[in-house]
Amino acid sequence: MNLGYACINMKLSYPKKYGLDQHRITMNRSMIRRTFDEKGLDYTSELVMKNVADLHSIIQWNEDNGIKFFRMSSETFPWASEYYQDWTKFPNIRFIHAMLSDCGQLATQYGHRLTAHPGPFNVLVSPNEDVVQNTITDLTIHADIMDFMGLSRTPYNKLNIHCNGVYGDKESALDRFCKNFERLPMSVQSRLTVENDDKATMYSVKELYDGIYKRIGIPIVFDYHHHRFCTGGLSEQEALELAISTWPDDIVPVVHYSESRSKEQLDEKIRPQAHSDLIKQLPNTYGHNVDIMVEAKHKELAIEGFIK
Repeated sequence: MNLGYACINMKLSYPKKYGLDQHRITMNRSMIRRTFDEKGLDYTSELVMKNVADLHSIIQWNEDNGIKFFRMSSETFPWASEYYQDWTKFPNIRFIHAMLSDCGQLATQYGHRLTAHPGPFNVLVSPNEDVVQNTITDLTIHADIMDFMGLSRTPYNKLNIHCNGVYGDKESALDRFCKNFERLPMSVQSRLTVENDDKATMYSVKELYDGIYKRIGIPIVFDYHHHRFCTGGLSEQEALELAISTWPDDIVPVVHYSESRSKEQLDEKIRPQAHSDLIKQLPNTYGHNVDIMVEAKHKELAIEGFIK
C-alpha cells in the first residue's frame, strides 16, 4: 500500500510559511488568457520549463520523504489547448521533452506511481458536442505529457475523471460516455479510469460498474468519502470490492480517501462533502492491497504522520 497526495506540495510551494530557507517549488505556474495572448508561446515555454524542473524536484522530495504516490498537476502546460496540435512548434519542446523524460525515468527508478485527475469540465457524457470535443482535447494533452515522460499506457499511470453530469437520463448519459470513449486516442483509453460521485443523484460504484465497466472495461476508482453520499445500495466494503474487481490483476487499484471538513471544523454550515485539511485515520481496506490517494487540503502534511 502506498499513500499519495495531490498536485501541490505545501512545504515546497510555501517554504517561508513552513520555515524553509529556499526558493519556491511548484508545477502550477499558469496565467490568465490575456497574459497568454500578450506574452505568447515563448513566455509560456519559460513557465513550462520551470514547472517541469520543479516536478523533478518534487519527485526527489517525495523519495527522500518516503512517498511513492503523487498526482501530477494539470497546470504544467498553461493553455496547452492552443498549441498541442503540433508539439514540434512549441518553443524549446525538445528540451522540455528531455526534461519530462528525465522526470519519468526518475519516478521509474524510485518505483513511484504518477497519475492525473483532469478537471470537472471533462464531460464525456455531455450531449453538447463542443463540451465533448474539449474533453477529448484535454484528456489527449494529459496523455501526451505522460507519453513524453515514458509512463505506462495502463491505469497504473491513470487518468481519472468523473462522469460529471446526468442530463435527466442516466442511461443515455452512460451510453454517451461509452460511445465517446471510442473517440479517445489509445494513449487516453489505455489509462482512463472513472470515479464514483458524492451526490445521490449522480453515479454510484454500482451504476458505473453496470453502465461503463461492463461495456468498455475501464477501472473504477473507489472514493470512500463520496460513497457516504451515494451508496447505490452497497455497503462500503461491497462498493470497494466491486471497484477493485474492475482493475487488472497485475495493477494495484487506486482508491481516494478524505474526511469531512464540516466535522473537522465543527461547522455544520460547511458542505459535508467538502474535504478536510488533514485526516485522523486511514480507511479500512478490508484486507485488500490498494494505493490510497489522500485528498486533503493540506496535501503531503495530511499523510506525513502515516508514512512508515
